[in-house]
Amino acid sequence: MRLLIVDDSRSSLALIGAIIGEVVPGEIELCLNPREAVQLCRERQYDLVIVDHIMPEMDGVEFTAALRARPAYSLVPIVMVTSDADRTVRIEAIKAGASDFLQKPFDPTELQARVANLLALRKAQVQLADRAQWLAREVERATAHLLAREEEIIYRLARAIEYRDGDTGGHVSRVAQISELIAEGIGLPEHRCRMIYLAAPLHDIGKIGIADAILSKPGKLTPAEFATMQEHVTIGARILERGSSDLIKTAELIAQSHHERWDGTGYPDKLSGTDIPVEARIVAIADVFDALCSERPYKAAWTVEAAYAEIIRCSGSHFDPGCVAAFRAKWSEINALIGGTELPEAAGF
Repeated sequence: MRLLIVDDSRSSLALIGAIIGEVVPGEIELCLNPREAVQLCRERQYDLVIVDHIMPEMDGVEFTAALRARPAYSLVPIVMVTSDADRTVRIEAIKAGASDFLQKPFDPTELQARVANLLALRKAQVQLADRAQWLAREVERATAHLLAREEEIIYRLARAIEYRDGDTGGHVSRVAQISELIAEGIGLPEHRCRMIYLAAPLHDIGKIGIADAILSKPGKLTPAEFATMQEHVTIGARILERGSSDLIKTAELIAQSHHERWDGTGYPDKLSGTDIPVEARIVAIADVFDALCSERPYKAAWTVEAAYAEIIRCSGSHFDPGCVAAFRAKWSEINALIGGTELPEAAGF
């Protein structure tokens, strides 16, 4: 424990220091000037401060208020020594933050007892704070472990869905990364960008409820088959509904609405404009772009240039113009991600 005694009288400092030193195993520092004492408290952490009331430049009440203004001293015991019995002085000191008082002339035994009691409380306070910090670190570590497990399970589930859909699992990874880049491009906070990155792979989880004959059909779907295929968004939302974590809630929004269109002609709810969750608007672009660049049972892969042009062409009809602008702004990173060639500005894209 470290103590600081502040008094403009050398004899008082020496006396109080000697009395306390008899019973307190700790470092005791003496200071004649209250302003210098405030500076000492900025540089060091004391566990108990004893201050005289009447001092030049700054009295004990002002000193106490200055100390209490510092977060590190919001709970440190401060004892004021005063020869003034006026009740007003005590009230001012209490309002400033004094923990206890000693009336001059004081009894040495009383001083020792009060200091010992206050230091015992301070020690318990420090131990409790240390314990709280340890618990906070443990909770943070456990939470991070749970989140990592949740993320891993989601990614593996998403890859399983992609394998069933005839893909090798690369699509979900690319959609996640492109979605994160677009989210960054429209200025979403870092934690939200991260959440979209983690939730995007589950955008087609509802395909688990669609028959293989439809998912793997090499030709164009009939109207009835296409209507059945559209049900995957509702199935996905039902699988993810009433989630307790932000990640699952975000995944539900994406699964439900990533086939909505900016102009209101999408499905399943015919949402338009900003009524479509921004998470779904972002993933819609990433999903369509990567799907166009990928070979599927029912189509050949488009060139990167053609897929890029299609995204730009559909700005304001299929896609949110703001998200398309972010897609363009992040193009060099997206292009590097998919291994495409740089598109010249003169191409008009």
